[in-house]
Amino acid sequence: MRIEIREMGAADIDGVARTRIEGWRHAYRGLMPQEFLDGMRPELFAARLRAGLPRAADLLHLVAVERDAGVVGWSHSGPYRPDENVDRTDTPGVYLSSWGELHALYLRPPFIGHGIGRALLAASTRWLAERGHRGMRLWVLRDNVIGRRFYDRAGLVPDGAERSELVAGTPVDEVRYARALDAAGAASA
Repeated sequence: MRIEIREMGAADIDGVARTRIEGWRHAYRGLMPQEFLDGMRPELFAARLRAGLPRAADLLHLVAVERDAGVVGWSHSGPYRPDENVDRTDTPGVYLSSWGELHALYLRPPFIGHGIGRALLAASTRWLAERGHRGMRLWVLRDNVIGRRFYDRAGLVPDGAERSELVAGTPVDEVRYARALDAAGAASA
């Protein structure tokens, strides 16, 4: 299997949308309402991506492409998006602006466990560090054991922040993971 990781282009959007929906349905089965997962439509997400792509200068969309299978993985990174219920600081912008965020990372289920997620995460952290972010944060479902183990192994740790969102009327709890970055995107002490 030969995987190429590169920045997403307009021609990748439909494959990214399919990958995201397949990834959600696989990762969140039993963690989110099944009717919500079943109702997700790739064409709606693809339309949102197409509309936002021209304005995405401070965001990175990476795709993992396998020659015969097309897009098999996708990650999305950019500046940290503060949560008003979780993030508080006396000097707005100073503390939060130094953080980047992995907004999303999804793989098509048959491609899990082949190192593609690690490669996407590594490329995302390098990109954030190159733009001056001193650290990276991400949110993961509290009960997503596989996802949390993946981030634990990558050197991210829960930082104590938690939040809950309603998905189709069901509370879904998340924990925030974080790690400091050095100039090359590697974890720093």
